[in-house]
Amino acid sequence: MEKGSELIIPRYEFRAFAHSFGQVIDNIRVRSEIEFIRESRDIYLVTAVNDTHNVKLRYNQLDVKALINVEEELEQWYPALKLDFPVEAKRISEEVFPALKVEAPVLAREMYTADQFLRETIWPHADVQQARVFKQRFHFKIEGCMVETNELLVNGAAIKSVAVEAADAGAVLRVREMVGLQAYENVNYLLAIKRILGLAPLPDSTWF
Repeated sequence: MEKGSELIIPRYEFRAFAHSFGQVIDNIRVRSEIEFIRESRDIYLVTAVNDTHNVKLRYNQLDVKALINVEEELEQWYPALKLDFPVEAKRISEEVFPALKVEAPVLAREMYTADQFLRETIWPHADVQQARVFKQRFHFKIEGCMVETNELLVNGAAIKSVAVEAADAGAVLRVREMVGLQAYENVNYLLAIKRILGLAPLPDSTWF
């Protein structure tokens, strides 16, 4: 796929969430050294009716990724939109709110800063909730796949995540088994956050 003049290859992803991954982390670390560590503070925008578009604010940008395919338990995501603030009202009403699958409010400005966008279009919207997510991400590479372990705070709730990503679905499946993730459910950020906020049901196997 091409976006502008840049060729973008959608990546297959397997991601799991848990409070502890035990041996999985050890399996990753014995196969690869940490390539780099990144921290970010993101704001995810979620609605009860959207399961296919991951919408977030990060580094003064609006970022939208779209789920375009599901194959062999893996999800394939495509970076559909990345806008620097300030953002035109037209793009907010015609691209961002349709991604959230809810009606856009009346927009009084021609351009919106990130703060104006949140305060004037998101906070008052009855159908949109936000999750503030702090991420500490540890990046590894195994058999050509990007492997990531994350320490997360979602609206202050602590949870961990491990992901395997690559353009090659077969490689993702092999590395998933290699590090011991095959017993975990594949859960993307959007679904995980919706479960934490109570907008999506927990899996039947969850016990309290």
